[in-house]
Amino acid sequence: MVCTAPQAPRMNAIAERWISSVRRECTDRILIIGRRHLRDVLDVYVEHYNAGRSHQGQGIGLRAPDDDPKVIPLPTTPDLIKRRKRLGGLLNEYQLAA
Repeated sequence: MVCTAPQAPRMNAIAERWISSVRRECTDRILIIGRRHLRDVLDVYVEHYNAGRSHQGQGIGLRAPDDDPKVIPLPTTPDLIKRRKRLGGLLNEYQLAA
């Protein structure tokens, strides 16, 4: 058991939300066959969670953490979008085709 730090009273809520996201989006949909497999799956999910998925923190604009804040995302045609499958298609990341 880990006590909540006095400097971060919302720490439990943040941790519970992240854990429920991992369970709902990842581990409940994959049959984990061992500790190493769990580690590999979680490594891919953490990378996707932190960089690959769209974030909606600034108004309605969907941005990833490494996007340039000065660029306004515009609608594009589907043939210019490239999909990258992660975890056998369970997670999808989208980007403009080169």
